[in-house]
Amino acid sequence: MPAHIYKPARSAMQSGTGRTEEWLLEFEPSSARAIDPLMGWVSSRDVEAQVNLAFETKEEAIAFAERNGIAYVLTEPNVRKPVRKSYSDNFKFGRIGSWTH
Repeated sequence: MPAHIYKPARSAMQSGTGRTEEWLLEFEPSSARAIDPLMGWVSSRDVEAQVNLAFETKEEAIAFAERNGIAYVLTEPNVRKPVRKSYSDNFKFGRIGSWTH
């Protein structure tokens, strides 16, 4: 069962970079989840699916996986160029696009 090493993306409700600076190692589930007939809860017998390990760098995560003999899949993050725009750009002369009220 391979592990997945990735750097999490920001959520849609987040403007900052909190909780996106670390690399995560998560195990792929080895068994399907089942619904408990009495309570209706979803459960699994796979304990490794509950394990999420955080590392400061990608190299630390890869070294941990190789040291423990864990097969892994590495997903590089998409780097986004920061948008530098000020509020006054909406009102400048020669603005591209039409102004509507």
